[in-house]
Amino acid sequence: MTSTERFRNSPVVDGGTPESHWAGTTRFPALDLDACRALVLVAPHPDDEVLGLGGTASELARRGTPVRVVSVTDGEGSHPNSPTVTPAALAARRRTESDNAAACLGLDPPTRFGLPDGAVTAHEDELVVRLRSHLGRGDWCAAPVVMDGHPDHEAVGRVAARAAEQAGAVLIEYPIWLWHWSFPGDPVVPWERARSVALSEECVAAKRAAVAEFTSQTTDLSDDPADRAILPPHVLARLLRDHETVFVP
Repeated sequence: MTSTERFRNSPVVDGGTPESHWAGTTRFPALDLDACRALVLVAPHPDDEVLGLGGTASELARRGTPVRVVSVTDGEGSHPNSPTVTPAALAARRRTESDNAAACLGLDPPTRFGLPDGAVTAHEDELVVRLRSHLGRGDWCAAPVVMDGHPDHEAVGRVAARAAEQAGAVLIEYPIWLWHWSFPGDPVVPWERARSVALSEECVAAKRAAVAEFTSQTTDLSDDPADRAILPPHVLARLLRDHETVFVP
């Protein structure tokens, strides 16, 4: 079964693998942040940059390392059947949320590509060219792990790998939904390539403040089932640790 199928067969409302099962299993060898000359942090949707690597990005910014966030879509597809908000209104709201979140992390507002949410796969070649123009040799290019489960995440992961290779950049992959559908010791996950970034109290606080900006995702938009939060507490618990995990080449 593919990662996409595993994610599809594990609805968010069903809980996935609880954080209590991950506790004590997600500490890996340390990632050397001193090796990062510049970071281009690629997010399929507004909030992925914060959920996956917001603490690390904030730490690098505090060190004076250039950090640029690239938002591939505006996230207009998160509530496709909402009776209360249109896709255009949701996109505008998520852009504002991500601008505010970037400020919490000490970053500039994201660069936006505006590709259609839910259809990134159809634009991979275009996206490689656009992303390549933002990468320099030796830069770190961070994107979702190519087996994250969500089709947009996996498409962006493939694109980042191609663009990084062309630019001579270093690919760094971060998991988001993998924590939901996978489990400790899962043999399909390349744990030997996993690295950890320990986050200071200041960076943990900055990340939590940034996540709190995404009210369109962390709270119900209404009482209608189609307006349920995309990021309920059990999901956030897996993403608001005192460390972050990445996969390196």
